[in-house]
Amino acid sequence: MASIEIGGPFDPYFRRPVWLQASCCGQVLWAYDVRHLVLLEAYVAARLRERGNVAPFAPMSLVERLPTWVKVAKNRDEILRTIRRLRSTLPAEG
Repeated sequence: MASIEIGGPFDPYFRRPVWLQASCCGQVLWAYDVRHLVLLEAYVAARLRERGNVAPFAPMSLVERLPTWVKVAKNRDEILRTIRRLRSTLPAEG
């Protein structure tokens, strides 16, 4: 049985590419689902990233493991634009 790898733009169980992914800052920005996208948006948009204040539903260890290019302030605007673009591909709620 092949090992399950976590941390790339693919589902670790089905080993298929995730739907929410886009080119950003010369990398691939991706999210498993809308909650993951919300977490990324909250983290990137935060001007002061204090432990425990990013998203109440996510452990801090998750955001600590984000790649450096997501964490640096110079990429903030492009990442937030890409998140909005990904969000626009989601089906309307309601």
